[in-house]
Amino acid sequence: MTDHVCLQLQSWLHGSAGLWSSSLPQTGFFPPLENAMLLSGTFNNRVALITGGGTGLGRAMTVTLSQLGAQCIIASRKLEVLQQTAEEISSQTGNKVHAVQCDVRDPQAVSQCIDQMEALTGLPDVIINNAAGNFVCPSERLSPNAWQTVIDIVLNGTAFVTLELGKRLIQKQKGASFLAITTIYAESGSGFVAPSASAKAGVEALYKSLAAEWGRYGHRFNIIQPGPIRTKGAFSRMDPTGAFEKVKIDRIPTGRLGKPAELANLVAYMSSDYASWMSGAVIRFDGGEYVSIAGEFNELRSVTPDQWKVMEAMIRKTKGS
Repeated sequence: MTDHVCLQLQSWLHGSAGLWSSSLPQTGFFPPLENAMLLSGTFNNRVALITGGGTGLGRAMTVTLSQLGAQCIIASRKLEVLQQTAEEISSQTGNKVHAVQCDVRDPQAVSQCIDQMEALTGLPDVIINNAAGNFVCPSERLSPNAWQTVIDIVLNGTAFVTLELGKRLIQKQKGASFLAITTIYAESGSGFVAPSASAKAGVEALYKSLAAEWGRYGHRFNIIQPGPIRTKGAFSRMDPTGAFEKVKIDRIPTGRLGKPAELANLVAYMSSDYASWMSGAVIRFDGGEYVSIAGEFNELRSVTPDQWKVMEAMIRKTKGS
């Protein structure tokens, strides 16, 4: 009986993560609230730049900031997509959203984008570096071009936008809030997304460095590490078959994926004057996923009360070290 139970326990612990959360009853304790959290008018007379703001998470951030009164500029390579998004959000919120084409990989294009932005709105009060590129791939199959593409968009693009804007803001003696969107595996690393993990870790080092250096100019630098939040573009590259979504949910203690509007509320708070003493912060926003997968014994949550009784009896019988 004991040997049989031991074999069962080994099987449960190593091969059946889904047993614990097949019904996910805990989800009811963590309902998403998707309406704007901050007071209407929080960003009145403020200008916000959101890179990658035409789709996905960037679009959700733009909606929330625009609802709260910000005049928003969204920037990415695809001008047609940006223009459509800008028109839709402007008609929804009543606040102007500007579309500015920009390839963040190109320093000259970034400079021209900021020239255009200055002519439209003046320099921004809020800068959100959200533009990203990523895909899953075994590292032995990565080409130099694939590596370079992700590094250029995520790390170099963030650096080019941040440094060019920072220099101009310093010259004009204007303060601003800078926010970078990274990922929970920027901290741990992760197989199959080595370029993204490396680039995002570099972004975090850049922002923490500038938080220390540029506070004297009135600049704040903060970081959000989102866990899995479903968007069409990201999930089509990161989970093309849909097979991994259930695995992800099973290991998130809150039992669900995040919602774009939830992230947008956090972005708005961290970019607002309510967070004016926050700088150099790295906020993990993942439903507990990181700590769930990091703990050595966390898979014991799949063990039932009856199985615990058997294990406890076995433990009590153990003598010596």
